[in-house]
Amino acid sequence: MKRFICQQNIVHFEKLLGETDDPTLRRTLDSLLATAKRELALLEANERGADAGPHRGRAADAAAIRQEFLSDFDKSPHPYMLIDPGPGLRIIDINAAYAAATFTVRDQIAGKSLFEVFPDNPDDAMADGVSNLYASLSIVAQTGRPHAMAIQRYDVRDPDGIFVERHWQPVNTPIHDRAGRLVLLLHHVEDVTDQVVRRG
Repeated sequence: MKRFICQQNIVHFEKLLGETDDPTLRRTLDSLLATAKRELALLEANERGADAGPHRGRAADAAAIRQEFLSDFDKSPHPYMLIDPGPGLRIIDINAAYAAATFTVRDQIAGKSLFEVFPDNPDDAMADGVSNLYASLSIVAQTGRPHAMAIQRYDVRDPDGIFVERHWQPVNTPIHDRAGRLVLLLHHVEDVTDQVVRRG
């Protein structure tokens, strides 16, 4: 029922946006639309993950594949996160570069739901990081191909729990077992905040 309501709200708000030129009403509708999309993404991420199909690999396959590239993953200067594509979109692991970029601690977030650890900034009514990231991960799971997102504002909490502005260039990639079944999602980001702020 909640999914149906979110879907109907999205359709309704998009229709209203197409019918008005009033800037105040458009801001309100944009905020309501962002909220509805976020709620739908969170609901679907928790219930089915990014991959609704029956073609997922086993946890043992994921563990074996992870071991194959763990050394390169750990040593990379680029921020990487491994995500289980199943219900909850659980964080499997992050490397040191990802931990540094997002003010997180590897052992404290492994096993937690992606959007529990990285929610949208509640002080930004237009925040769309959750819904856009969920859409990208779903595309990757459905197509079996990498997906490069547009530069995305996705604020993160600093060590004091205060949201700080961040802009990222994300690329999401599927990782398959030898039978071609999806076992993991690899999330790679580069922090482009300085460039975005300079462009102003």
